[in-house]
Amino acid sequence: MRDGKRAASAPWIRTRLRTAPGAAVALAVLVLVTAFLAAAFPRAVDAYETKGLRHDIRLADAGRSAVEVSRPQPGLELPREQREAGVRTPELKRIGGALGKALPEPLRADMSSVAYGLRTMKPVLATEPWLPRPDTVPPQLSYTAQTGLKEHARLVKGAWPTTPDAVTAGSRAVRGAVTEETAAALNMKVGSTLRLPTAVGGPLTVTITGILAPRDPGGSYWSADPLVRTPSLIPDPASPFPQNYWTGTVLLAEDAGPALLATATEPSLFWRFPPDPSELTGPDGTRLTAVVNSLESGPGLLKVRAIAGDTAEVLTGLGHIVQANARMRDAISPVIAVAALGIGSVAAVVLVMTGALIAARRKAELALMRSRGGSLRGIGGRLLAETAVTVVPASALGLLLAVLAVGEGRWWPAALAATGVGLLVCVALPLRTTLQHIRPTLHGAREDMVSARPSRRRTVAELTLLVLAVGAVTALRRRGTSGGGTDLLVSGAPVLVALIAALVLVRLYPLPLRLAARPMARLRGAIGFLSLARAGRSSAGGALPLLALLLALATAAFGGSVIAGIGDAREDAALTAVGADARISGRSERATLPDELVRTARDLDGVRNAAPLRIEFGVTMPETAAGDGGAGSGPDDSGTDTGPGADTGGGDAAGARATTMVGVDPASYTRLARTTGLPDFPSGLLKATGPSAPLSEGAESGPERVLPVIASPAVAARLGKEQHAVDTLSGNFKVQVVGTVERVASLASTNFLIVNSASLEERAPTTLLLTGAPDPGKLRAAADGNGEEFVVQLRSEERARYVNTPMQAGAERIYLAAVAAGAGYALLAVLLSLLQTAPERKTLLARLRTMGLTTGQGRRLLAFEATPQALLAAGGGLLTGWATIVLLSPGIDLVPLALAGVAGSDTSPVTLRADLWSLALPAAGVVALAAAVAGVQAWWASRRGSITELRAGDSR
Repeated sequence: MRDGKRAASAPWIRTRLRTAPGAAVALAVLVLVTAFLAAAFPRAVDAYETKGLRHDIRLADAGRSAVEVSRPQPGLELPREQREAGVRTPELKRIGGALGKALPEPLRADMSSVAYGLRTMKPVLATEPWLPRPDTVPPQLSYTAQTGLKEHARLVKGAWPTTPDAVTAGSRAVRGAVTEETAAALNMKVGSTLRLPTAVGGPLTVTITGILAPRDPGGSYWSADPLVRTPSLIPDPASPFPQNYWTGTVLLAEDAGPALLATATEPSLFWRFPPDPSELTGPDGTRLTAVVNSLESGPGLLKVRAIAGDTAEVLTGLGHIVQANARMRDAISPVIAVAALGIGSVAAVVLVMTGALIAARRKAELALMRSRGGSLRGIGGRLLAETAVTVVPASALGLLLAVLAVGEGRWWPAALAATGVGLLVCVALPLRTTLQHIRPTLHGAREDMVSARPSRRRTVAELTLLVLAVGAVTALRRRGTSGGGTDLLVSGAPVLVALIAALVLVRLYPLPLRLAARPMARLRGAIGFLSLARAGRSSAGGALPLLALLLALATAAFGGSVIAGIGDAREDAALTAVGADARISGRSERATLPDELVRTARDLDGVRNAAPLRIEFGVTMPETAAGDGGAGSGPDDSGTDTGPGADTGGGDAAGARATTMVGVDPASYTRLARTTGLPDFPSGLLKATGPSAPLSEGAESGPERVLPVIASPAVAARLGKEQHAVDTLSGNFKVQVVGTVERVASLASTNFLIVNSASLEERAPTTLLLTGAPDPGKLRAAADGNGEEFVVQLRSEERARYVNTPMQAGAERIYLAAVAAGAGYALLAVLLSLLQTAPERKTLLARLRTMGLTTGQGRRLLAFEATPQALLAAGGGLLTGWATIVLLSPGIDLVPLALAGVAGSDTSPVTLRADLWSLALPAAGVVALAAAVAGVQAWWASRRGSITELRAGDSR
């Protein structure tokens, strides 16, 4: 060195990045994708929970979701002026503003729809002769004077109700208005007058000065009390006969409230605050429930009473809405947690495999540095620095992309997830690399997996992990998975099963290789023996790559089975509701279909089969059969249908039970059942011959006729094999059970009888079931052409009802992403395991080509070498995925994901079942990818000369 200056040296990190830019970029891309997925997952969960909570609050009935503060009218002991001042608009606005500010977070009010005023709690009997009286019962009207009428309504006729003079309790004339619907139903018009009796003096006269139209009929202002917008015809509960009367609401002028103080209508003050869910987030649900409970009966109620009066009370159904949302979230969370933990584990294993691949490629370099005096701390520090330069920006970029891609969600769980990915890579690579060089090593002998014995430490560690995993799975199996909430033991089931399978399969893997290598060694060809020898000594069959593959395949299979189960549940629910691909039925239960409609629908293009049914609900079972031995009182006999005319399976004091009779054409119905997948029966069982032969025109059915019937198991258990007389609207006859089926088309009830409609006295069908793909417009046109009493239901439209809620859609998208990520990481694990031994394979092919190995033989050699590991991973993945589904299925109900939130849907439990395609396709993909990679490697190696691979001094 000259002039005391040291020679300049190139920086280590820059030199390394320039030397291997491809590896650095590949690692950065892998970290970027993994960090993005890890950060996007909690934000996606927050997003669908947030949208689900807002969706449930917005779609809930305004009368349930609004927070209403009410108190009785000012006490009679107060002076008249003070009572009147307490119900005037300025005082109401002052209290309303204070209450709005006092609402605790996260509850926020939609101030644009806030309403407060004075209303009558006791309806007034309206005796005006011009009012309608459907059953000679006069209507009963309520009156309300509330603020914001001009902001929420549009004047159609007349003038706005005003108060030209100050209204007091002694006023006997005020002005009011009604909506268009109220005016049309109650024959009201501008200038109509109504009279309310008062306690002292003459009646209070209300003059209708205007007809209004709501600006937002579905908003809280008009929907919190539906009678304000729309009158209703309701039955009279006090009448012994079925009589109906009209009830509605008259809107008084804003400052007309004091006039109601003189009436006997029990006026009450109210302040109604509709919630504003636009700022709510999913995690706010717990706080919102606590806030609502506090307002109803807690410290919040004391604050409300300090503002509105000691007699004020808070009424709202918002807490029930939030609790229902929380129940759905808690039901979905365990299923989502399984996917999250499974994909997270396989991603971690793949990242560690990537570090192992980099460490293997640099083993000679680092061994040289170690042999020349390099310290473990120095080598580890340099590896940490060069890894951090690549990994930290990639993790930050992945976090940024996740925040941009998923707009709603908390940032700190995403930041923790992305930081965890970066820390894992930054720590795993230096740690794994330096631990291999604790002692300086020289090039040693080959490690043959068939002959090498694992160390005692490795054996003890594997046995410990195996015992812990088996114990956890056993405890999970005994305890069950239906405890509710997210359980790490339940969520980690795929990891536990994959860990057990990986440890066992890695130990068993050499045994078939040893058995197969002996006969292969005696064959003339060298390809089979070489492939088995290479497969035995290849590190691609280690525990880490196998664990990654098993985890990825098990998670993908579980996710695919969940998605397939959701689809099957929705299809089954739609089939239960409709009965076939299309259905035509009457609006009333007893409406029959005309022959012209049946023929027109049967002849439409796209209709493959038409099955007319005559359905009669409420057929009373024979008393002796219903009460025989108490067979009808079991839990399995109850009906499950909740629709109109449903058979509830209830019984009266005499023990009689109601069931549903379905008259069918046996031939067409059995064809329909086979097409739709419903239980069918031999059509000959209901053959209309002998005593069940069709009746002649005009003949009446007699009790001596015996009809064979197909019954549900519950009804068959009650009837037995004996003949029983039944009375129906279709005729009187005896029935004898000749077979059973679990379900019948178009009914969700478990209590039914199927008879041949040709044997009935009344045969006209009430329902027509169609299979195929008829044009919906033409089908509805055919039904409308026969009157408005017929409705058309389509199975496709019914199924579309089950995918509306944001929580269900969000959870489904997460599972689709989990399946895709699992498949991607499985393929990446295969690539990493094969790339780790790629240099050795290329060198082997180069050496064998100098000995006369052809290109085709080289391709077969690499393909046969990769086959044992691929088959091991594929078979283990099938076994692991199946075992995971069997382990978790007893405690997983797919109803919250598939059917929750849809009114009228069948909510019986939907268990998880193994889906063959979800199990087989990922496993087949692993085998195909392994073969493809081996073929590409052989093709690429054949394009390069042997001199390039066989260099002097190369120790490979």
